[in-house]
Amino acid sequence: MKIGCPKEIKPQEFRVGMTPAATREAIAHGHDVLIETMAGAGAGFTDDDYISAGARIAPDAKEVFASADMIVKVKEPQAVERKMLREGQILFTYLHLAPDPDQTRDLIASGCTAIAYETVTDNTGGLPLLAPMSEVAGKLAPQVGSWTLQKANGGRGVLMGGVPGVEPARVVVIGGGVVGTHAARVAAGMGARVTVLDRSLPRMRYLDDVFGREFNTAFASAAATADHVATADMVIGAVLIPGAAAPKLVTRDQLSSMKPGAAIVDVAIDQGGCFETSRATTHQDPIYEVDGIMHYCVANMPGAVARTSTLALGNATLPFLLSLADKGWRQACEDDPHLLDGLNVHAGNLTYYAVGKALGIDVLSPALALKA
Repeated sequence: MKIGCPKEIKPQEFRVGMTPAATREAIAHGHDVLIETMAGAGAGFTDDDYISAGARIAPDAKEVFASADMIVKVKEPQAVERKMLREGQILFTYLHLAPDPDQTRDLIASGCTAIAYETVTDNTGGLPLLAPMSEVAGKLAPQVGSWTLQKANGGRGVLMGGVPGVEPARVVVIGGGVVGTHAARVAAGMGARVTVLDRSLPRMRYLDDVFGREFNTAFASAAATADHVATADMVIGAVLIPGAAAPKLVTRDQLSSMKPGAAIVDVAIDQGGCFETSRATTHQDPIYEVDGIMHYCVANMPGAVARTSTLALGNATLPFLLSLADKGWRQACEDDPHLLDGLNVHAGNLTYYAVGKALGIDVLSPALALKA
């Protein structure tokens, strides 16, 4: 199979879909790999690194899209990239379709087969291709939140760990999954007083057993969420419903109850955000203010640490990439129902129920798509 990896063009996105190591593995399996020139520069990989691994270097994305049977990326294809997709081509990347009707329509119209990293599952019910970036984003959230809290950036001017005689910042993490756990650990490590809100009692027991008094947990009823948000210096949104739009858990009216200059970090912004006032921002212009509350809503947070993120993502995606290339998407998905869970679009049809529900689009079942 001819595998193509274009340079990411989303603003301030420095990750790359394939590492030189992944390139070498794919070539060892008998596949051709075409890398757009400078695609890996943001993550510290040169064209020579890819050439040494056996890849060919393309001068532009147009050649990559025109030549490849499968396109491997990091972020969802931008509008100009979607125009280059063609019928029967495999697209393997993050998609986050539920809050993005334009992308969804374009992918359906292209006739491509699009498999989304974020909906591939595993035998424990986890999301193995989302997990590494969730870990990165969770660890970043308190760091960028503490920067947002600085007075020069419009925040309250509160130090996360405080100092002797001055209490530390109060941090509330909504969601106790992968993102929330890593966010809580880092925030607590910075000296903040941390509370994790979640609706799963087994998950809260797990967090309490593993982390003890490192941070607190509380049941995320509407009333409890409102109370904790009102007293927080920082609120980190870490809620995910696989493939679907994130639920809005904090309303604009609730901002008036918060401390002036408090910081919101919405890690769920790729799925539309879990705060009513959230809108996607970029690393270049990451924060904005609504009713005195500072919002950090960068839609590709892990891109800020591109080297770490690329290596972590590459480790996770490689087995699935090789399976798709070795067997073709149809046989690979027949053999692995967890990979089939990643199928979002095929041959002019939407194939993921949660996206269809969010956007009001009819859905073809993945099982039928295999036979289409």
